[in-house]
Amino acid sequence: VQLQAFGGGLVQAGGSLRLSCAASGSIFSIISMGWYRQAPGKQRELVAVIPSGGNANYADSVEGRFTISRDNANNTVYLQMNSLNPDDTAVYYCNAGIRKRAYSFTSYNYWGQGTQVTVSS
Repeated sequence: VQLQAFGGGLVQAGGSLRLSCAASGSIFSIISMGWYRQAPGKQRELVAVIPSGGNANYADSVEGRFTISRDNANNTVYLQMNSLNPDDTAVYYCNAGIRKRAYSFTSYNYWGQGTQVTVSS
């Protein structure tokens, strides 16, 4: 299974970016998909997560500015980021909990390669 993330870049404060992440490989179902970020010198933190058939959850710092969504048919998760500020500068990683086989309830945790988001003031 691979997660491929796209959409990072450089944007001015107040601007918007949209990240996408597609999962491919041996997938029976995707339990949850989400985005994390890691700023220089800081620990990786949850940004947003959306479970299969459930409601999305957001970090307090992005609530109301970011929107996570899923395209289940294409195993893709999106993160629409609006009103960006310099504190949002980080490497963003997509994450997915995946069941690989119909006969097994075991889920596996996968990470994408990370995409840099830089917000200038």
